[in-house]
Amino acid sequence: MANVVVVGAQWGDEGKGKIVDWLSERADVIARFQGGHNAGHTLVIDGQVYKLHALPSGVVRGGKLSVIGNGVVLDPWHLVKEIATIRDQGIEITPETLMIAENTPLILPFHGELDRARENQNSVAKIGTTGRGIGPAYEDKVGRRVIRVADLADAATLELRVDRALVHHNALRSGLGLGSIDRDALLAALREIAPQILPFAAPVWKVLNEKRKAGKRILFEGAQGALLDIDFGTYPFVTSSNVIAGQAATGVGIGPGAINYVLGIVKAYTTRVGEGPFPTELHDDDGERLGTRGHEFGTTTGRKRRCGWFDAALLRQTCATSGINGIALTKLDVLDGFETLKICVGYDLDGTRLDYLPTAADQQARCTPIYEEMPGWSESTEGARSWADLPANAIKYVRRVEELIDCPVAMVSTSPEREDTILVTDPFAD
Repeated sequence: MANVVVVGAQWGDEGKGKIVDWLSERADVIARFQGGHNAGHTLVIDGQVYKLHALPSGVVRGGKLSVIGNGVVLDPWHLVKEIATIRDQGIEITPETLMIAENTPLILPFHGELDRARENQNSVAKIGTTGRGIGPAYEDKVGRRVIRVADLADAATLELRVDRALVHHNALRSGLGLGSIDRDALLAALREIAPQILPFAAPVWKVLNEKRKAGKRILFEGAQGALLDIDFGTYPFVTSSNVIAGQAATGVGIGPGAINYVLGIVKAYTTRVGEGPFPTELHDDDGERLGTRGHEFGTTTGRKRRCGWFDAALLRQTCATSGINGIALTKLDVLDGFETLKICVGYDLDGTRLDYLPTAADQQARCTPIYEEMPGWSESTEGARSWADLPANAIKYVRRVEELIDCPVAMVSTSPEREDTILVTDPFAD
């Protein structure tokens, strides 16, 4: 059976939550494979709004197994609160419907404190972090001093892991003018949260490999977007994990051969939250109009998103680095009413035309977009569920996007509602 990876193909906020939820009807397992609770997915189902951060989007659909993989960094206190919130909305979450990989790293309170202290003291160039401790937790994972879910089950191991982490962090905090971490209070907090997390712990790598052998369909859910990838994003204004599709295998413990289709989620225009280069960013009425019509405020932070025209040059890059087989084009309805639309087809760098965004930060800053203009449409596309419901110019826009990014459109989303989707190619088709 086909297994599908869903990744954001821009700077995040592309509408992955709705698409994952829509696809989850065809899946047996939905697995988060990277990121932390800095991710924000908003789902609108029959008028009910669900805001998810750490939980996979599949939890709102009954009869599915949702998985938090080892590629995620997990704040256990946040997860417990999020589960309580979703339960209050009528969604039951049990160890039968949610599994957490035993080797998932934990975000601890001092990770968030360090994250915020660094950002506040950074006078050179702020990264735009959410301050939730995701980066420091990944640092500890690579530094082999992180505490993992399995460590919560054994008191002696937990103390050893805490002591190893504090040797590093107390020295670091001293240099930042922060006080030492209260070891006893931290251990007490971890012992208190452990019984609420451990029932969900499981050898996810084993479970998923067994599911695959049994012919079950797995949907791999990515967070953020490919342009925030630690290796292939606009470094250093990136997240602290690999976001591209290849991470799906590593982030849950399943071989790359298990991936049959990669679906890239792409907004019909471009947005970005926080700092960093953004060649097509608009500082005019068109940019304000996109932001207002698109309700461009972060699910997690509430920060206003920067808005700009669609960047086909960047999409060609992310389609290549993630091996994207097809895209889901979202928020097409936000473009309704624009007389003229622009698409970036390349960049001018000091008089030289480029068809990709260079790696060097100073060159990125000097790149100016080269635009192609297309006529807009006055009719509404909101709620369209077939090609016949779309204006001719909207169809032309979609087709031109396909040509410019050299990748087919598999789905088109025309509102936040689950069923307002035009299916062109079913990613789960065998």
